[in-house]
Amino acid sequence: MRDKDNIIQILSLKPDFIGFIFYEKSPRFVNYLHDFSEIQFDSKVKKTGVFVNANEQEIMQKVKMYDLQAVQLHGNELPSLCNTLKARGLIVIKAIQIYSQEDFKEIDAYSSYIDYFLFDTKTKLYGGSGEKFDWSVLKEYKLETPFFLSGGLDIDDIDNIKQFNHPKLIGIDLNSKFELSTGIKDYNKLQKFIKQIL
Repeated sequence: MRDKDNIIQILSLKPDFIGFIFYEKSPRFVNYLHDFSEIQFDSKVKKTGVFVNANEQEIMQKVKMYDLQAVQLHGNELPSLCNTLKARGLIVIKAIQIYSQEDFKEIDAYSSYIDYFLFDTKTKLYGGSGEKFDWSVLKEYKLETPFFLSGGLDIDDIDNIKQFNHPKLIGIDLNSKFELSTGIKDYNKLQKFIKQIL
């Protein structure tokens, strides 16, 4: 998110996390939130910076500038970087693109150094594709690290989400399907989704 009024509007829905994308190639890239300081954030809402292959210095610069509590890493970041960021007191979310069971083979190395996985659709892009993946592959996920479900989720998915039963599912990542325009969230649609999913 990047529009002050839209951020304030969505904060009234009391999300657990609210994301700001600091990846220049994303159409939702946050160049500079000049009026960020004017927004009153509830302490329960985790301000989350979304990064793709950024180094520690770049990430920490944004963490300090915007008082971020969490980072979501969407690139080829190593477990060592995740460990460093977690040691700095940040909540660390590692996005993993999923297509088949084979994609779970290399994630064990991250599990000790992150707080959550975010399972997204496997594409050539770094997230934000608006496409779903076959959730049935998540039956093979056996690690203890909780995860967020992502990948083109829409309000029509509510029943399927309610029926999807996995002990480590901790939350839902909502993005492109809940926008009025790029980077601007649809308050009414999000409100409807939240009321129906709870």
